[in-house]
Amino acid sequence: MTSATATSPRSPQVAGFIAALGAFLVWGVVNPLYFKAVSFVDPVEIMAHRIVWTVVLLGGIVLVTQGFGAIVRAVGSWRRLGILAVTTVLITINWSVFIYAVVNNQLVASSLGYYINPLLNVVLGVAFLGERLSRRQSAAVALAAVGVLSLIVLHGSLPWISLILPLSFGLYGLIRKKATIDPVIGLLVETALIFPVCLGYLLWLGSDGIFATGGLGTDLLLMLSGPITGVPMVLFVYSAQRLNLSTVGLLQYIGPTGQLLMGVLLFGESFTTGHAIAFACIWVALVLYSADTLSLHRADQRRRRVAETASE
Repeated sequence: MTSATATSPRSPQVAGFIAALGAFLVWGVVNPLYFKAVSFVDPVEIMAHRIVWTVVLLGGIVLVTQGFGAIVRAVGSWRRLGILAVTTVLITINWSVFIYAVVNNQLVASSLGYYINPLLNVVLGVAFLGERLSRRQSAAVALAAVGVLSLIVLHGSLPWISLILPLSFGLYGLIRKKATIDPVIGLLVETALIFPVCLGYLLWLGSDGIFATGGLGTDLLLMLSGPITGVPMVLFVYSAQRLNLSTVGLLQYIGPTGQLLMGVLLFGESFTTGHAIAFACIWVALVLYSADTLSLHRADQRRRRVAETASE
């Protein structure tokens, strides 16, 4: 009885941790494996299937658990729908570039982009939300910039995949804040907005497309793009409601780490001196950023404990 009582407060956090771990493992390991497995299909067709089957999956989940009225209430206004239309464009760009990166053996570039993403979020917060950088955050952003610049200088070209992925996802998160909508319903609405275009494209392809012409195995594989997209999102939302933001922030590095290891060790992508310098700069930057986040979180907890003690 005593042990059950002692462990019960922890159970939501344990469940949240497992859910977060599952979400980031899907994004970092399962997604690259999946899109590599369907790389024989044209990337545009893959993207169209991803949208269609995500709508089918999330639509079913939301309708069964919350009903159609929940979608109407969540959208709420034409302004919010307009915001979601913008985020639809951004997430479509992000997903399309990621698929392109996997299919064209650019997972290392993709992982670099997702390592940059948390640091870019800090910059966006300063630029658009009036947030201020601490010394550690300023040093982290500066180091990340040095890493990207070194890659440009040593390779002589702009690492566009590594820049478009964090920029599109960073802006997506920034604008999504203004919508204040349930993340799962929001993703459903975003994919539903582009659903007619994707479905129309697949119908237009007809027999020229791979679906219904490449065999049952291929059809099931393409249908799996819905769960591959929707399930980690549901897991992430579940975990975010049960874990501290700092914990989720640290766990997010599982994704790009998985992509980097798979790109180099499994798919044989090159890891040059330029990559080594860029990643080293960004890893150090992330250590500074994470340390600052944890420090601020602990200070906030101490303030809350002091305030609670004073009120008693």
